[in-house]
Amino acid sequence: MQTVKDPLGNDPKFQTWLRGLLHDDFAKDLCVVFTKKDGTDREMFCTLAESRIPTDKQPKTKEEPSTTAGSAVRVFDTDKQEWRSFRWDSIKEVKVDL
Repeated sequence: MQTVKDPLGNDPKFQTWLRGLLHDDFAKDLCVVFTKKDGTDREMFCTLAESRIPTDKQPKTKEEPSTTAGSAVRVFDTDKQEWRSFRWDSIKEVKVDL
């Protein structure tokens, strides 16, 4: 398992790297650890790989799921089987098995 820690957040290279992993079919256990708005930490196993999202949950268009003014990214939570989002500046850690 590869663990990536600070500095994270708003670094464009980091965002590009993470978006690539989120779209990668081989990154099966991608976990993002972030701080929620209420101050608690959360681990979320997530993806943007179309093959890992159930057909009935896939976006209606081929565009990437919307983000909140670039400050957040919308992802599919593979545990809850629902769409969720996190803010870039709240990311504390990324864990992934390749």
